[in-house]
Amino acid sequence: MMGYALASAARDLGMKVTLISGPVTLPCPKGVELVKIETALEMEVAMQAHFAVANLIIMCAAVCDHRPAERYEKKIRKGQFPENITFVKNPDILKNLGSKKNDCQVLVGFAAETHDVLVSAKKKLKEKKLDWIVANDVSKCEMGFSSQQNEVTLIRSDGLQMNFPLSEKSKIAEDILKVFYTSCQEKAH
Repeated sequence: MMGYALASAARDLGMKVTLISGPVTLPCPKGVELVKIETALEMEVAMQAHFAVANLIIMCAAVCDHRPAERYEKKIRKGQFPENITFVKNPDILKNLGSKKNDCQVLVGFAAETHDVLVSAKKKLKEKKLDWIVANDVSKCEMGFSSQQNEVTLIRSDGLQMNFPLSEKSKIAEDILKVFYTSCQEKAH
């Protein structure tokens, strides 16, 4: 939901928006280019294809850190199911983008955390070479993944923090997009 709200807010600010999205039941915002993906590997390919021409990149998807080593194209019947499932690491898309971004790009990540929210977010901000990180506590039932509301803290790479109290995701998206838009304009000059 947050990614779609951000895409709408960016469009409303006059930005050309490409939304790379996994399977959801949400309609694509009008005026936004939609790239559909299903796996972390597909997301990595799509991000690489669009990254070089983007000024503002916001990565708010909760991409799984691991995937099964073997992928089956058809249903596995009970008697054929393996006793053990081996997992392999997915690529760290955000970290890879952070290592490639140029001085004119603004890269934003999300830290959806259940504890030590700000500590974890600051660590991620530094490790992945982000310009901004959006920290939110997804352990609270009134906000987060399955709620229409959110409460976030923005942290900039220089340590500046901005708190956005509990509000509708569309309102949060509008407010934080204005901050990111200003950041893009500052980098462009």
